[in-house]
Amino acid sequence: MPRLCHLKGMPELPEVETTGRGLAAQLLNQTLIRAEQRRADLRSKMPINLRDLEGAKLQAVERRAKYLLLRFDNHLTLLLHLGMSGRLVIARHDDGQRGKHDHLVLHFNKGIMRFNDARRFGRVDLCETGSESQHPLLCHLGPEPLDRRFTPKALGAALTGRKTAIKLALLDQTIVAGIGNIYACEALYHANINPKRAAGSLRPAELAALVPAIKTVLTAAIKAGGSSLRDYVQTDGNLGYFQTKFAVYDREGQPCPGCTCNFGIERFTQGGRSTFWCRQKQR
Repeated sequence: MPRLCHLKGMPELPEVETTGRGLAAQLLNQTLIRAEQRRADLRSKMPINLRDLEGAKLQAVERRAKYLLLRFDNHLTLLLHLGMSGRLVIARHDDGQRGKHDHLVLHFNKGIMRFNDARRFGRVDLCETGSESQHPLLCHLGPEPLDRRFTPKALGAALTGRKTAIKLALLDQTIVAGIGNIYACEALYHANINPKRAAGSLRPAELAALVPAIKTVLTAAIKAGGSSLRDYVQTDGNLGYFQTKFAVYDREGQPCPGCTCNFGIERFTQGGRSTFWCRQKQR
């Protein structure tokens, strides 16, 4: 049976991390026999030298923000971003079937990986291993939220003087990398912070609550295999189940789990995205 990893809607850090771990479990230390490129571009042009990976062994699968980094032993790294509708399909054997939107197929000695992207918002690129931080897609990114260097002091420095709402600031990948709409809503709820607050107005005590809330929410989501909204599943075919643990996201009209207010969970739009919150708990 093929192993599917569907990511509809922009994948966030836990889903990408879970996908990377699944890929590593199935493809690590395998040799790439053939790179089959079936179109020239996705959201941007795909590299013309993907065949340079042929004959190389996959040494590591890592994540930077919402990107997967597949590092090979010939000092080349394959960058993948699944975009809005991308999915990775991993099978032990090549059954010869190709989906209409299978734009890249990597044939390993003990399996294949198909990158399917109906809306073509994904990205594929190659760079020299060790130069990833200078790549145009990665060089602007802020710190990883699960890194020990992401501290209340560091976040406060990045937010100094910013008038944008804190919820939108957390979605800014130059401030912190990998957080998306779901986990920004959840973290702000657990930190008791109003998502409309000006980012630069957060006090030290609030920053001291927000950073651990971000780390706790992301860690729990990774442990749960991410959130299965629409058709996201893990590479082993199982659903992520963090959506069963949402405090506020997608719970409009339901009681607030953290207080006894009469408002319940409410929804409003920020930056074109839905924000879910409790106006009593997050004053």
